[in-house]
Amino acid sequence: MDIPDIRVEKGHAEPEEVAAVTAILLARAASAPAEAPARHGRAKAGWRRLERTPGFRAPHSWQG
Repeated sequence: MDIPDIRVEKGHAEPEEVAAVTAILLARAASAPAEAPARHGRAKAGWRRLERTPGFRAPHSWQG
């Protein structure tokens, strides 16, 4: 198993802190289900198509 490199982007972390974060991330990755769960909900986009909107929008509207 290849262990990915972990880098601190901002600030300074002691080796023990990096090891603790690495252990947590590896434990979470190992406990993740093999398959993604089935999605329940909409299969289509939640916004309206432009051709189905009313023809007039107020000039002060944020949608225009």
